Formats: sequence, C-alpha cells, structure tokens
Amino acid sequence: MALDQKIYDLRKEKLRQIEALGQLAYPYRFETSHSIPEILDNYSSKTAEELESPRTDVNVAGRIMSIRIMGKAGFAHVQQHGKRLQVYVRLDDVGEKAFQLYKLLDLGDYIGAKGYLFRTRAGELTVHVKELTFLVKDLLPLPEKWHGLQDVETRYRRRYVDLTMNPDVREVFIKRAKVVQSLRRFLDSNGFIEVETPMMHPIAGGAVAKPFTTHHNTLDIDLYLRIAPELYLKRLVVGGMDRVYEINRNFRNEGISTQHNPEFTMLEFYMAYADYRDMMDFTERMLGQVAQDVNGTSVCHFNGHEIDWSSFQRLSMREAIIHYWPENAGARPEMGEFASTDTLQEMIRRYNAHNHPHIPYDPDAPAGKKIAEIFEYVAEPYLIQPTFIYDFPLAISPLSKNKREPEENAEWVERFEIFVGGLEIGNAFSELNDPEEQRRRFEGQLRERARGDEEAHQMDEDYIRALSYGLPPTAGEGVGIDRLTMLLTDSRSIRDVILFPQLRPLQREEEEAMENEEEQAAKQ
Repeated sequence: MALDQKIYDLRKEKLRQIEALGQLAYPYRFETSHSIPEILDNYSSKTAEELESPRTDVNVAGRIMSIRIMGKAGFAHVQQHGKRLQVYVRLDDVGEKAFQLYKLLDLGDYIGAKGYLFRTRAGELTVHVKELTFLVKDLLPLPEKWHGLQDVETRYRRRYVDLTMNPDVREVFIKRAKVVQSLRRFLDSNGFIEVETPMMHPIAGGAVAKPFTTHHNTLDIDLYLRIAPELYLKRLVVGGMDRVYEINRNFRNEGISTQHNPEFTMLEFYMAYADYRDMMDFTERMLGQVAQDVNGTSVCHFNGHEIDWSSFQRLSMREAIIHYWPENAGARPEMGEFASTDTLQEMIRRYNAHNHPHIPYDPDAPAGKKIAEIFEYVAEPYLIQPTFIYDFPLAISPLSKNKREPEENAEWVERFEIFVGGLEIGNAFSELNDPEEQRRRFEGQLRERARGDEEAHQMDEDYIRALSYGLPPTAGEGVGIDRLTMLLTDSRSIRDVILFPQLRPLQREEEEAMENEEEQAAKQ
C-alpha cells in the first residue's frame, strides 16, 4: 500500500473519531471576526499589557501549519491568506471533548478558534483559545519541504499545495492581480471603455499564429479559438467607440517554453486619432504607473538585472541590429545593406561564421522576414532596459500602416514592439485603414500560406467591408499580461505566473517518481 493511502486511511479513522466527539465532518460555515492578516496588521505592535486591558476577543479560522502537544496544552500555527498566527489550546479552557479534538488534528486540517489575544513568554502574538471548532480534515499529507521536491512540475500540477506551502507563490499571484487592476484604472481614467469580443472566430485573424480549431454542432461549422481580438476591436472603432480595450484570453497552437503557454492573457487597446508614436508616449506612462502600483517603485529586478520602468529607450529595428552587432562578425552593417537580398545574405553569413545558434536563411523568404530574423538573434537578447523597437518590415506586418516617408513607404511600416529583460511584451501599430491596401496585404499573406507558412494571415472579407465604412486614424497595441507579470515579480518561467499552466500528460513512471519524492518529503 502506498504511503499516501496509509495516511489517508489513518486520517479517515481520525475523522470518524472527531464525528464521535459531536463535531460535523464537513461543517457548513464558521463566522470569523478578523482575518489573520488583519490581526497581524492591527495588533502586532501591541504590548502584552495593551492586549490585556482591554482584552481583545477574536474568532479566526485557517489551515494548521504546525502543531505540538505538551501534556494538557498545546500550540499550533494557523495560516490564512498566506499569513500565520499562533493559537494556544489548554484542556482547562476548552474542556475535555475539545482537547480530544485537538489531539486528533493533523497538519493541513482547517480549524476555527474563538478566544482572546495575548503574548506568550517568548513574546509571540497568540490566540488563547476558549472554543475550538473542527472545519475540515486534510486526508493527504502536506510535504514538509515542498521546494525540496526534485520534480519542479509537481508544483504546477498541484498548485493548490504549492500555494499552501509557499507564501512567495501566493505573492506572485497577488501582484498579478495588481497588474490587471492598475492597467484597468489607467485605461479607464484615460477615457477607454472595456468590452468583450468573441473567443470563437470563423477566421483566425488579428495576429500571425497557428490557431486551435473547434466545431459548433448546431451550426455545423468549424471555428477557431481566438488568437487575438484585434479585428473585432477595430470594428468597434469603426462603429464610433474611439477608445476601447479588452483584457482577454488568447489561444495559440504553438510550442510550450519558459516564455510561451498555449493560452495566455493579453491587454489589447485602440486609440482613435493617434499614431504609433502617440502610443509609445502613452505606453511609457502606463507601464511606468503599473510598475509603481505593483511594487511601490519604478525599479524591479529580473534575472539578475535591475530594470527601471521610468525611462524607455527607442531604436528602430535596423538601428538595434547595427547597435548590437557582435565584434566577431566584422564591421557593423550600414543602413543601405538592409535594402538588398544579397547584402542581407552576406550579413547572415558573417554572423553565422562566428556565432551560435545560427540565423536561419531561406532564400525564398521576403527580405523583411530575413531582417526580422537577424534582429531576433543579434539584438533581442540584449534589450534588458525598457525599449521600443520601431519601424518593422512590411513582410511581417500585414495589419500595420506603411511608413509615411516616401523613400521607405514600400517596405516598412509604423509598428513597434516593447522589449524588457530580453522579453517581447507588447506589439503596436499605426493601424492600416485603407481597405484596398488591406486586401492586397491579405492576398500577400495567402501567397505565404500557399508557400507553406501555416501562421500567415487568412483573408477576412468582413473586416475589409468594415474598413470600407471608414476607420479613423488609429493606434492599437497588445501587451502580454503574463510576461509583464514575470518581469515585475522576477519569475523566470511563464508557468510561475499562470495558476494552472498547460503541461504535458504524466506517464505512469513519472507519476511513480512523483509519489516516491512525496513519500521522502513526508518522512522528513
């Protein structure tokens, strides 16, 4: 019999004994007067004398995280909202049945305690219990040292235990909630309206990504889970909603990594009568405010770097490649070299001769795609401080407006991405609002699909129809909530900031290894 099953059976027997004492096995409610954090905030500074006169009565509840018995009395620590408070239980105060209950309690059980606050001889703030109420039995053992488990994925698979054992994990998700709250406050205060758009689309659009597919039985049609809400939000701007945003779940059928989860959360917002430079200014103010709201300062630490959100540098994609070009690859490229397929090929050859991993080279790919790949390898890893990388190739930007400068209008667009800590966290455009040009862009994407690019954009006739009614000059942007939270909480993996990340199914041998590690943890 596995250790977990033995403990389960033993605790089930204790539960029967608790019921025999007149306690419900699964009570319906317990009325509290204070939360444990409230008690710690309000009374931690009080002296023993101040707690005694007048006496402070409290009703508290929580999970037992430590417990010991010393003859006719005992101490336990009870946890609620990630904070712990000591309780003191004495036979003479609670009576025979309640003390028998106390002796049947285990780590992980939930209890309610009614009593008054005092300080022990060691000075610890404690509840002197007068009434003890059983709330629920933990039938499986909590690990003694959760982080000691070698299989780190166990923490993600059983987040309910991770949150119990590791207060730092709880703090990450509290900060994540603050990120969303701050974004909402900032946008609402600047005249934006929050909306909801469909999560099932007849056409996978608004981004360059491979979608998940589903089927609607009644309508007998295939649908795509949303890869981005962009085209729906811009339809709303056409309809006169000049400032609009959505905090949305997106789904992309792509690989899983420390930076990618198949479903993720993104803020997407649109601002009529603005362009991408207006959006840079707005974004700098917004993200600076979010950092301040979440951490109380514009400075955070991520992956060993100190990052200051109060100031953003701005580089064009070509300027970034030139600036970060490695010395071992020869002379820095010049602006003119980005205009020729031959010089781009030579640029990649020079880089690959001395650096790994190599930049991939597809001779049939448009020049703009080659430039984007060069940027990804040469510059992106070094963008630690908040940076706007602007002016993207048209070939990878089917929804962006062309550059307004005549000499660059044909191949470059008004688009920027936000990089912090080596991560791309946002993407923005001066939105393309010429319906005929948009049709030509979609047709170009269809040619890329025919060439084998599964992520290329599909044709969306209704979106072109919407543009034909008139989209005013508009700037739009998407910001990844998960990656933004990673940066502000110094979390190295996206799975650390998603409560229930997508994971590969466990094989039986992996399950057995996990059980063995938990057995070892329970014995410590």
